[in-house]
Amino acid sequence: MIPVLANRRRFSDLSEQEIVALAISSEEDDARIYRQYAERLRADYPDSAKIFEGMAEEEDAHREALISLHKRRFGDVIPLVRREHISGYYTRTPVWLIENLGLDRIREEAHAMEQSAEAFYRKAAQRTQDADTRALLGRLAAAEAGHEKRAEELEAEHLDDHARSEEEKTAHRQFVLTWVQPGLAGLMDGSVSTLAPIFATAFATQNTWTTFLVGLAASVGAGISMGFTEAASDDGELSGRGSPIKRGIASGVMTALGGLGHALPYLIPHFWTATLIAMAVVFIELWSIAWIQKKYMNTPFLRAAFQVVFGGALVFAAGVLIGGG
Repeated sequence: MIPVLANRRRFSDLSEQEIVALAISSEEDDARIYRQYAERLRADYPDSAKIFEGMAEEEDAHREALISLHKRRFGDVIPLVRREHISGYYTRTPVWLIENLGLDRIREEAHAMEQSAEAFYRKAAQRTQDADTRALLGRLAAAEAGHEKRAEELEAEHLDDHARSEEEKTAHRQFVLTWVQPGLAGLMDGSVSTLAPIFATAFATQNTWTTFLVGLAASVGAGISMGFTEAASDDGELSGRGSPIKRGIASGVMTALGGLGHALPYLIPHFWTATLIAMAVVFIELWSIAWIQKKYMNTPFLRAAFQVVFGGALVFAAGVLIGGG
């Protein structure tokens, strides 16, 4: 038998006392998780933090009801039965293992927690013979199912239009810092920096396959370099820019795509056809960068377009002149 499974019990083998003990420890764990969520959100989303504090208090009330039931039926000594002791039992991902939790991810985790808890109580109620125990477990299942409504009530209580607007602004800012900003930097670097080597090779050799290989190597190499540089430059703890892994992926992938955009046309064997298509792709890339700057970075479109197109034109001209010479 696998060692991990050898130290676990099947849910069907638990006694009624052990089922109640498991429910008590589960409610305690869930309350702690909600309070950790609240602590994570307190600085940037204080009103949402209050919602999770309220949900933690609900779990505390459930635990107290279960403890009272255990005292009446089984006495004061509660067996230590935890989730990890039960084979196939639903688990919770420790909050401290998840870096840079976003508000939406926390809400998704909380919703999954409530669904799992509801399923557990319904299954537990079917295993009990005592009427009071069955009734309490049934009420707790209904309470877990109703937590979504309770969360809506807490949102109505703590999240007015102004608070919701402020939290949406904070979430948007975090999205920009974690994904858009490094992705835009990568796209600019990949689109502009690879222009010179790709078009220099194209005009120097007039060989489309060689040009494609140079473009592929330049794009992939730049993507790897930018990705590692972004991830290593800032862990996100002090700057608040989010997970270095996410930022590295955004920067690396967009850098590679920026270069591959005008390298792929050189898979076409006809030189001038490939070159004209590559030029059109470059034009689209540069205007896309200007549009992203306007939409997410609040840069005036004409100014962004002038900066990007002018810089790209200089690099393109340098590549053509060097290759043609």
